[in-house]
Amino acid sequence: MTNYIWITTQKEMFHRYEDAPEAVDFLKNWHRHLFKFKISIEIFSDNRDIEFFIFQRFINRILDGFEKFEDKSCEMISNVIANNIKETYPKRKIKIEVSEDGENGVEFKYN
Repeated sequence: MTNYIWITTQKEMFHRYEDAPEAVDFLKNWHRHLFKFKISIEIFSDNRDIEFFIFQRFINRILDGFEKFEDKSCEMISNVIANNIKETYPKRKIKIEVSEDGENGVEFKYN
């Protein structure tokens, strides 16, 4: 059995998709999204060895480092977050959901 805690957060940011297909070429321009995140991290005890608020603040500090995610997709954003988590919380499983406005998004599982 693997146990997780999870947090949610969101951040208004701008990005663009320079290689957007012609059918959605408007995405090549800078545009705003309310990126929404649900991040789960493995815990090793039933007494919360990672506290919710502390973990949420940690994630928000990562996100505060970006005013724009430039040309990053949701997938790329997830990888940036995962790499930061792994540095501080090594050897834990991580699940990350990133969505644009809560409508479309990705879910990655990292071991």
